[in-house]
Amino acid sequence: MTKWVYTFGDGKAEGKADMKNLLGGKGANLAEMSNLGLPVPPGFTITTEVCTYYYAHGQTYPAELKGEVEAALAQVGQLTGKAFGDAANPLLVSVRSGARASMPGMMDTVLNLGLNDATVDAVARLADRRFAYDSYRRFITMYSDVVLGVDHHHFEEILEHYKLQHGHTLDTDLSADDWAALVEKYKAKVQAELGKPFPQDPHEQLWGAIGAVFSSWMNARAITYRRLHTIPESWGTAVNVQSMVFGNMGETSATGVAFTRNPSTGENALYGEFLVNAQGEDVVAGIRTPQDLTEKARVAAGSDKPSMENALPDAFKEFERISHVLENHYRDMQDLEFTVEKGKLWMLQTRSGKRTAKAALRIAVELAAEGLITEEEAVGRVDPAALDQLLHPAIDPKAERKVIATGLPASPGAAAGAIVFSADEAEAWKEQGRKVILVRVETSPEDIHGMHAAQGILTARGGMTSHAAVVARGMGKPCVSGAGALRIDNAAQTLTVNGQTFKKGDLITIDGGTGQVLAGEVAMLQPELSGEFATLMGWADKVRKLKVRANAETPADARMARSFGAEGIGLSRTEHMFFDAGRILAVREMILADDEAGRRSALAKLLPMQRDDFVELFEIMKGLPVTIRLLDPPLHEFLPHTAEETAEVAKSLGVDIERVERRYKELHEVNPMLGFRGCRIAIAFPEIAEMQARAIFEAAVIAAKSTGEMVVPEVMVPLIATKAEFDIVDKVIRDTAKAVEKETGATLTFQVGTMIELPRAALRAEEIAKGAEFFSFGTNDLTQTCFGVSRDDAGTFLGPYVQKGILEVDPFVSIDVDGVGELVKIGVERGRKSRPDIKLGICGEHGGDPASVAFCHEVGLDYVSCSPFRVPIARLAAAQAALKK
Repeated sequence: MTKWVYTFGDGKAEGKADMKNLLGGKGANLAEMSNLGLPVPPGFTITTEVCTYYYAHGQTYPAELKGEVEAALAQVGQLTGKAFGDAANPLLVSVRSGARASMPGMMDTVLNLGLNDATVDAVARLADRRFAYDSYRRFITMYSDVVLGVDHHHFEEILEHYKLQHGHTLDTDLSADDWAALVEKYKAKVQAELGKPFPQDPHEQLWGAIGAVFSSWMNARAITYRRLHTIPESWGTAVNVQSMVFGNMGETSATGVAFTRNPSTGENALYGEFLVNAQGEDVVAGIRTPQDLTEKARVAAGSDKPSMENALPDAFKEFERISHVLENHYRDMQDLEFTVEKGKLWMLQTRSGKRTAKAALRIAVELAAEGLITEEEAVGRVDPAALDQLLHPAIDPKAERKVIATGLPASPGAAAGAIVFSADEAEAWKEQGRKVILVRVETSPEDIHGMHAAQGILTARGGMTSHAAVVARGMGKPCVSGAGALRIDNAAQTLTVNGQTFKKGDLITIDGGTGQVLAGEVAMLQPELSGEFATLMGWADKVRKLKVRANAETPADARMARSFGAEGIGLSRTEHMFFDAGRILAVREMILADDEAGRRSALAKLLPMQRDDFVELFEIMKGLPVTIRLLDPPLHEFLPHTAEETAEVAKSLGVDIERVERRYKELHEVNPMLGFRGCRIAIAFPEIAEMQARAIFEAAVIAAKSTGEMVVPEVMVPLIATKAEFDIVDKVIRDTAKAVEKETGATLTFQVGTMIELPRAALRAEEIAKGAEFFSFGTNDLTQTCFGVSRDDAGTFLGPYVQKGILEVDPFVSIDVDGVGELVKIGVERGRKSRPDIKLGICGEHGGDPASVAFCHEVGLDYVSCSPFRVPIARLAAAQAALKK
């Protein structure tokens, strides 16, 4: 029989840490902490299988669940000496979500459940009347919002009006009578909104909260978060019901959130915040300004509020001990939630903490140095995609900083953009190609889509562990939180600070490393990678099998690629060199020529320019392989598109405007992606391929002399569909090589291969490999031709396709293993049949996508090639693929 409920508490538990898939991350770790003998309030976990059942059976529960929940509730009551719903000594519980992957703030929580008009009086007698009614009003607010659908703003308005009427400023100014009066107003509001009273039966409250948590698995923000972090819907969430402990029972009580190491920098020091006389949501919601945990952090922040180390020294000492126990046990930096109730510390949660890429590197390397993990485990601890965070610009220290405000440095990095005040606006402006900074009083989980769209996030309220801070760090976005001097007027769409007013659309820059907010767009610098980066990459390079090259055609790109550890160039797009202002005229002259002699005359002007390009690339790469693709795009792309440009070109070349217009019309195609491009140009105009081959081989001779390293160019023929096409272009290349050898007296070593980017080429790979010495899978075009989809136009429907589950992921972002991947496998297998030693690589954008790199390792490619900034990502992903294998 299926077991639906697992209990924990009093030093033992029915679950353990490795049951995350069944109990969710929170439930598995609560069980593990209980088994370790740590102070965990007793409770129970309703499994993720119930969530799956709930959605598969019309939002109903298994028949056995009610009995198991009641038995578990009774056990919690025995451990606490209380009874659920008892009017004399009531057990109060929290009801929280807990998916197997951490989804901070995305699903719903209810605290203080079990309070009603009778039990609140019992709590008042047993504890404190003010505390009891403060807890009751919190419960009504939260339960009404989460379960009953009465938005919390109704209760905020009642509270603010009441404080104004009675001359109160802070919530802490309110007395027990005040809270009791507000409870009545809150209940009246529920009655008015719903036409029925606030539920008084604790069991009805409990099942309402359980249903709300399961339902929140499918709310909009949770769906968005899962899509952004590729978390399957089928996983579901668990529900954790746990006896309440209270941080709002006076000056010896507190609540807090902490990390065992700094999640921004990786420093091995406790990092976090707490609030005296508060409940958990007060810290994460950013409603009150929290205090520092340690005295060192308080001094560094210049705060006049006492640290936990000084205010609650015994509880702090115990918390410090438990932090070490948990980090050593899990062998990773932990994210902890805790409550101190009348001086006693209780642990509410532990999980592996989200961290910046910079922190992830440092933590992984230092944990290995401390002997807690191996070098191989350290390599596996860093998300390759997160390395992108390290490769973004920082503010140039020489740049003028017009600081308009300072907040907390919540997530490192810097970003500039236009101010927008809503998540929807951020998303809409991004779609228009505009960079934005999302400015909010405080973010909420509903803002997730706007945070993803923005370059960075700025909030007026909230601490270092607020929603904005945690989510921004997870996304790798710069964030400045708690900039209290900001006055945000959402109605007027303005931001005012120190007498200055900024409107929607005005440019600002945020520095997530210092917490500064700057007027205007400030100059940025490329980052310097830390020593931990080099160490971890060294460990990664020892285990990976795949080589990593870069797609590069400019000297700047090539140098950048080498600095990031590229082992050659896997794709140099020669046409990019043609668009240079000093060359485009000669290219246009060639296209407009009436005969071969005219084309050769124009090509003679381009030859030295191309040769110089290749010499520089070969010299930068110093003997590393360089793959150069012959001209690929349709010729009409090089011709002018406007009347003004056409007139200018005609004048420069001394030809009639009509001739330029006629040639453009002759070359214009309905679907140029499938038209006169690639090898088809080289076959129609072999003199173009001849000029490019000559430039490559002459450059190889020059670079070999200047560097003292042998240059072995790889000449790539694009868009091959048949071996006959390849053979024609191959002959032009090889004849040109012989001519250069004869002219220079040098002996050339080179390879001629092709790009496999058409399904027919993959299917006929065995035949094509009899001529081609290497294949490079051009997965951008292979995806387009396999799906029959233009990636330039697919944005209108690919998003809905992913949302509706037709596609798991955008196939232009991560390789479609079942379709495009199958063509790659066929190409690999058939190519090796006729040429066992054929060199195989990939040069589409997928070369820098971690999931696609893992696929490339699996099918046995020799290398991947990607943009220079993604080289470190590919190196680490290749290492993790090798370790997983």
